[in-house]
Amino acid sequence: MTAPDATSPAASSAPAPSWRDSLAVYLQPRVLIVLFLGFSSGLPLALSGSTLLVWMAEAGVDLGTIGLFALVGTPYTLKFLWAPLVDALHVPFFTRTFGRRRGWLVFSQLLLIGAILLLALTDPARSPLFVALGALLVATMSSTQDIVVDAFRVESLPESEQAAGMAAYVAAYRIGMLISTAGALFIVTGFEAIVPRGAAWMWGYVVMAALVLIGTVTALAATEPAQSKRAEAATQNEDALMRVFHAAMGAFSEFLSRKEAWAALAFVVLFKFTDAFSGNMTVPFVIDIGFTRNDYAVIVKGVGIAATLAGGFAGGFVARRYSLATSLWIGGIVQAVSNLSFSWLALVGVNEWALTLAITSDNFCNAIGTVIFVAYLSALCQNPLHTATQYALLTALAAVGRTYLSSGAGYLAKATGWPMFFAISVLVAIPSLMLLAYLQRRDHFETLEQVRV
Repeated sequence: MTAPDATSPAASSAPAPSWRDSLAVYLQPRVLIVLFLGFSSGLPLALSGSTLLVWMAEAGVDLGTIGLFALVGTPYTLKFLWAPLVDALHVPFFTRTFGRRRGWLVFSQLLLIGAILLLALTDPARSPLFVALGALLVATMSSTQDIVVDAFRVESLPESEQAAGMAAYVAAYRIGMLISTAGALFIVTGFEAIVPRGAAWMWGYVVMAALVLIGTVTALAATEPAQSKRAEAATQNEDALMRVFHAAMGAFSEFLSRKEAWAALAFVVLFKFTDAFSGNMTVPFVIDIGFTRNDYAVIVKGVGIAATLAGGFAGGFVARRYSLATSLWIGGIVQAVSNLSFSWLALVGVNEWALTLAITSDNFCNAIGTVIFVAYLSALCQNPLHTATQYALLTALAAVGRTYLSSGAGYLAKATGWPMFFAISVLVAIPSLMLLAYLQRRDHFETLEQVRV
C-alpha cells in the first residue's frame, strides 16, 4: 500500500479551504435544499417498518404475520430496476412545469403522501393484507423518491459541495427517521387522549403524511440542475422507449468503458465491508457480554445518533478540505480502527461508560467513512443522462459486502472470541485499502471529471 498522497494535482492546484470556508459551505442554498430533501427521504422509512410493527403489535396481529412484514422493505433493495424510468421518462404536466428532476420529485412526493394516507386508513386487526399492500406502496414511493433525490443531489452540487451535501443529507435523514419513530409514537399517544386507539394511529399517520410536504415545498423552491437541463435537451428527439433503453444500457457501458472500471467496482463492494462485518455482530456482542437490551437501546438511540450526526459533518469537513483520494484513506482507516473499541470493551466487560465510548467511537468513525464514500459514489455518477440509474446500481453493489460477504461473521466470532473477532474485523479493511492504493497509482481519482452531454 502507498501512503495517502495529500499533494495530488487536484489538491495542489488550489489552497485547502479554511475552517470558516469548510463550515460556511453548509449554509449554501444548494446544500440547504439537499438537507431538507434528506428529511423528506428519511421520514417514510419507519412508516412501513418499525413504527408500523408497533401499530400491528398493539392491534394484536400474530408474531408470524408481523415477521413477514420484513419483506415490505424489498423496494429499497430493488429500486435500481426502475431507476432507468426515472432517468428517461417524462411525467405529464410535472416534467413540463417543473423540469426533469423537480417534476419527478414533486410527483413522487405527492404519490408518497397518498400512499401514507391510504395506509392510515387500514386496520391491522381486521385486514393485515391491506396493511401489507399499503406498506408496500409506501416503500415503493419512498424508494422512488430516494432515486430522484440522489440524482438531484449529485447533479445540483458542485464537487466541492458534494461531501457537505451528503453530510447534511445524512443528518436530516436521521432526524426524519427519528420523527417517524419516536416522534410518531409520541403523536399517537397524544391523540389517544382524545380519540380511540385506532383513530389515534390513523391521525398519527396523517401528520406524518403532512410532514412530507416539507420535501415538496423544498422541491418547488429549488432550481432544476443545469446538468439535467442539458440531458433533457440531448434526448428531446428520442421516443420514451429509446430513452429508457439508453438510460439502462448507457449506465453500464459508460461506466465499464472507464479506465480501471473493474477495480473501482471491487473497491465499491469492499470499502464498507469492515464496517458491515463488525456491525452485524455488535448487538449480539453487547448482549452476550452482559448488557441488557435497554442499555444498548438507550445508548445507541441517544449518544449513538449524536455521534453519527457529528461524524457525518466531520466527514463532510474532511472531504471538503482534502482531495478525494486522501479523504478515502482517512475514512477507510478510521472506520476500520474504530472496531478496536469493541475489542477493548470485551476486555473491560459490563461498564456503561465503556459501552458509551465504544458506541460513540464506532458511530462517529463509521459516519466519516460513509459520507466520504458517498462523495466518491457521487463522483462516479456524473453523466446526467443516467445519474439515477448508475447511483442506484452502485449503492446496490455496495450492499453486497453488507448483506452477503459479512454473513459468516458469526461463525468467526464463535471460533475466535470477541476480542480477537473485532481485531480481525480491522484487518478485513486491508483489501479495500490495497485497491485504493492501486487506483491512486493508476490516476483513477484524477480522471473523475465532469462528464459533458
